[in-house]
Amino acid sequence: MRVIAGSHRGRRLSGPEGTALRPTSDKVRQAIFSILGAHVLGGRFLDLYAGTGAVGIEALSRGAASVTFVESDPKAVRLLRRNLQICQLLDRVQIRIEKTATFLDQKESWGGPYDVLFADPPYAALNELEIVTHAWRPGLLSEHATVIIEQDSRTEMPTSIDHASLVRRYLYGDTALYLYGVSISEPSAS
Repeated sequence: MRVIAGSHRGRRLSGPEGTALRPTSDKVRQAIFSILGAHVLGGRFLDLYAGTGAVGIEALSRGAASVTFVESDPKAVRLLRRNLQICQLLDRVQIRIEKTATFLDQKESWGGPYDVLFADPPYAALNELEIVTHAWRPGLLSEHATVIIEQDSRTEMPTSIDHASLVRRYLYGDTALYLYGVSISEPSAS
C-alpha cells in the first residue's frame, strides 16, 4: 500500500495483517481522487471507517486542508497513527476513536463542515451502511459537499441519502463507489 499522488507520492503505508481490515485498493483510491478532482484542494475531508487511513492520507497528500478520521477498532487506529507518523501529517488531522454513529451524534467533536465525506463501512454490516445513508446532520457538510460511499458492487444503494442525490455509480471489479452530491433545499419565499 502506498500514497499514489501529491506531496507524499510513493510513500509506503503500513497495511493490516490478516483479514480483519479491508483497505481500499490503490486502484480504487486512484478512482476516488480522479472523481473528486480539485474538490479536495483546501477542503475539509471526513474519513468514516478510516481503517489504515490510506484514503484520508491520500486526501492530505493531494492538498486537503485537514482530515478527520473516525475509527473504532484499536488495531486499525494503531496502523492509522503509524501511517500518519510515517507521512508526518499528525498536525493536519483529528482522530476520533469511536463508532461512526457516536461521532455523528456529537457535533462538538466535528472538524467541519466537511467538503468531502468518504465512508467505507464493512460490506456485510448493513446496520453500518444504514448509519452512513442517514449521516447528514445540520453543520456536518458544507453547502456543496460531495459524499462517496464504497461498497460491495452487489449492494443496492438508494438514489438519494438524506440531503444528497446519487450522481453516479462507478464499478471496479467487486467494489462500487457511489457518488452523492448535496442538494440543500432553498428556504421558500414568504
